[in-house]
Amino acid sequence: MTTIKHVNIRDLQNGSFVDGVYSLVNPQTAVTRAGKPYFKAIIRDASGEATARKWTFDESALPEVSATGYARLSGRVEVYGGQLQIIIDTIEAVEVATEELVALLPATSKNIDEMFAAITALLHSMSDAGMRALADSYLNDDPMMSAFRHAPAATNIHHAFVGGLLEHTHQLMQLADRMVPLYPQLNRDIVLMGLFLHDLGKTVELEWEKGFNYTRDGHLIGHLVRGAIWLQLKAAVAAKASGHKLPPEAVLVLQHIIVSHHGSLEHGSAKVPSTPEAIFVAMLDNLEAKTTVALHAAARERLHAGNSEFTERVWSLDTRVYRPDPLHGVAAHA
Repeated sequence: MTTIKHVNIRDLQNGSFVDGVYSLVNPQTAVTRAGKPYFKAIIRDASGEATARKWTFDESALPEVSATGYARLSGRVEVYGGQLQIIIDTIEAVEVATEELVALLPATSKNIDEMFAAITALLHSMSDAGMRALADSYLNDDPMMSAFRHAPAATNIHHAFVGGLLEHTHQLMQLADRMVPLYPQLNRDIVLMGLFLHDLGKTVELEWEKGFNYTRDGHLIGHLVRGAIWLQLKAAVAAKASGHKLPPEAVLVLQHIIVSHHGSLEHGSAKVPSTPEAIFVAMLDNLEAKTTVALHAAARERLHAGNSEFTERVWSLDTRVYRPDPLHGVAAHA
């Protein structure tokens, strides 16, 4: 076990010396133009992330270096392509205590208990007794709900932090609660339950104790299929425990929401959304995720005069984001 010691990534500057423990994201080897292997990864802590390179590296050492998901490294900071990059001199895997993860992984700034309570209240506000019983079959599953409260929603795109899945789901359900009354033909119960379930499979698709990576279940099954499988089982458990059996069509349309919520086949959906509720859920999910990505990229709270007005290209948005708020932000001049 190690004691956390490092300089926060957000405080690194060109020319800084680095010596400390960081989370490793996607560690791998690559080859230079001269054909020499080198090590590359993203290093992360609760304050941010940066790319890292070790130009002299034995490929056979990769499993040992990346075994725990955390490493003590030393090196220096350089600027490459306008971004800070860590040039590693030494690196070794270290074990990190659970209570030390807060320093090494980004986490939600919102109150986990309050968000979970709000989600629970919305689920209990559903009008159909069978749907409430189905919700309770999940809410009463303590291991699943513990994972739900702490899992990230992604490894690197949106809500990629401890508690990210809970925050994303909470935001979506709050949005739906306000928007569904504008579309009275939508079934509120189906929308709320669909949003609660749509990403729940990420609790086993992703791991976060060793940094944010895909598990074996994530690689082989994925959260869409896992969520649909769970729903079939939970619906049977709920019906037996409560005596309120959902119509098979209700289970079917909820499964359809889970497998279609990415919106299109090229974006990973198993099916194209084909019910009004599924279309609403997919569009709302896309709205919330992309707005979060854009706000994170713009980082207006850290914008100062002299900063670039535009970010680098954000690949998930396929654009460079204009950062200033013209009415309230700092006018950048670069």
